[in-house]
Amino acid sequence: MDDPARVRRLVGVYDADHTVRGEMTYWIGARMGRAHCALCDITHGMLRRRSEWNAYVAGLDVPFETFHRDDQPDDVRAASDDRVPVVVAETSFGVVTLLDPTTLDACAGSIERLRVAVDEALAREGLHT
Repeated sequence: MDDPARVRRLVGVYDADHTVRGEMTYWIGARMGRAHCALCDITHGMLRRRSEWNAYVAGLDVPFETFHRDDQPDDVRAASDDRVPVVVAETSFGVVTLLDPTTLDACAGSIERLRVAVDEALAREGLHT
């Protein structure tokens, strides 16, 4: 029987589209101060994923997958009320929002702050990996 408090995977959703045009529009907008995604600031450097992010994800007990606002799973979109960026936990009983845009902004691009915020949110929701 599934443990209802066990997280199957973590999912992050960027405030950007997954198309080449969407990626370029975000990148240019971010450099000009017209676009911002707190989750992008945490996971990516100027051009690609940060090695620290890869190490963080590799050390987790569950997968941490990322999507863009236009390719996120429908259950994630519904659980987060279509707010992005967001981090959610998928469990056997459904999707639980862990970090909203304000909380991700407070991480200020820090993977360590994200780690702490995720751990605190999991504890608050009574979930474990």
